[in-house]
Amino acid sequence: MSRVLCRGVIALRLRLPMARHASYLVDDPNYSFLKDLGLDKKNVGVFNGKWEANGQLIQSFSPANGKVIAEVQSASAADYEACAKAAQEAWHAWAELPIPSRGEIVRQIGDALREKLQPLGQLVSLEMGKILPEAIGEVVEYIHVCDLALGLSRTLPGTIFPSERPGHVLIEKWNPLGLIGVISAFNFPVAVYGWNSAIAMVCGDVSIWKPSDTTPLTAVAVTKIVESVLTKNNIPGAVAALCVGGKDIGQTLVQDHRVKLVSFTGSTAVGQQVGVEVQRRFGRHLLELGGNNAIIVNSDANLDLLLNAALFACAGTAGQRCTTTRRLLIHKKVFAEVVSRLKKAYGGVVSRIGDPLSSETLIGPLHTPAAVEAYKKTVAEIVKQGGTIEFGGKVIERDGYFVEPTIVTGLPHDSPLVKSECFAPIVYCIEIPDFETGIQYNNEVDQGLSSSVFTENLGDVFKWIGPHGSDCGIVNVNIPTNGAEVGGAFGGEKATGGGRECGSDAWKAYMRRSTVTINYSGTIKLAQNIKFGDE
Repeated sequence: MSRVLCRGVIALRLRLPMARHASYLVDDPNYSFLKDLGLDKKNVGVFNGKWEANGQLIQSFSPANGKVIAEVQSASAADYEACAKAAQEAWHAWAELPIPSRGEIVRQIGDALREKLQPLGQLVSLEMGKILPEAIGEVVEYIHVCDLALGLSRTLPGTIFPSERPGHVLIEKWNPLGLIGVISAFNFPVAVYGWNSAIAMVCGDVSIWKPSDTTPLTAVAVTKIVESVLTKNNIPGAVAALCVGGKDIGQTLVQDHRVKLVSFTGSTAVGQQVGVEVQRRFGRHLLELGGNNAIIVNSDANLDLLLNAALFACAGTAGQRCTTTRRLLIHKKVFAEVVSRLKKAYGGVVSRIGDPLSSETLIGPLHTPAAVEAYKKTVAEIVKQGGTIEFGGKVIERDGYFVEPTIVTGLPHDSPLVKSECFAPIVYCIEIPDFETGIQYNNEVDQGLSSSVFTENLGDVFKWIGPHGSDCGIVNVNIPTNGAEVGGAFGGEKATGGGRECGSDAWKAYMRRSTVTINYSGTIKLAQNIKFGDE
């Protein structure tokens, strides 16, 4: 597996040995929240009940200024093995706890996250680059999943089916898988782990978390919070093991037969490799991959509502959400007006691109210099292929990795550029003659994560959500493609991977199902009225 910036952008991270920076942001009083989270200049990135690491040192950079925040010592192969063994051992006691008791532990994790909500949100903002309200919202998302999991711990279902045989009963029984692996991406360094961890813990699983090696400090801080709850309740820490590392650790986890489920969030290309490797050993995989998401703007759309939604959908998080809107499929009757008004809206936020920790900022930086290079190459290719840059298209010359949100017209709907995903704030505006064509264009890309339509036509709404409508896992009406709630299952179809996390019945991915037949009749009776021998 290559190391990926979530959606195919290669992130080259500097590793020690290297020239030491004169100062670290962790020692700067302006970032005192880092100390509040238990972070220091050098941090251990492996936890299996104890903190010990023997791998390479990773420097974590702030994308807002390019400065080193702190260092994390990553896992060696031996460290991973220690995590896997400790987690397996911890599973035996964890699985024997009553499900409501496991729910109580998860409830306490949610409360512990609430206590650290502000500093943890600040860390996400500093290390990942999203603005503070979004970063705090991401931590809240983990808290909400803890609440969801707590309710699940009192309602996990079992089923009794009627038997055709007298004196028999059929029961469907769910049990934990055991050890699962979570490989998360840089753009949601808290929430994706929370989606998996909270639900898996209630289901009776233990986990090894391999976070993105560009957001290792967030992973360390989250694990310290979880550890505090486990310690207080005399639960083995390896129930929630952490293994910071790069390609080698990811490969080891994916190929480990002890890991019953691998939940992977990242690019479609790498996710396909993960899926093949896990299937090769007949393990389970849960894939949340790329998303080339579209909004259809119908001729009768409420354009005020649309423009309010599109600004965040297209430019929010600097285009680094898997659910970011990449394509606006706009009816020809309103195309010119939508593009004009969207350009005006973008013009109003350019002055508010900057430090994601500032309350005035609406758009933060891209995550790495490699992401900036990918943005520049995509913009150059757009122009080369005859597209028009209606707005943006430039790198902002300042410290950090900032670019202008960009609006493009003039490319055909089936252009390779339009049908690929650059993980940056670039949106393609495509004119459509009618709603049916919009559905066709929405569905013609490889991915199938999120989609939305803006319309006041009830018939079109039901067509959109029906069998001949959107083929995505998330199908919205009059809201953006991004910003999903935890109560529904999150995930997509086709090259997005087919996995589902969070709500609904997503918990089933973390458990195994057995059909149990109990005979209390005292005689043997075969199904389907089969007679065998002299019975």
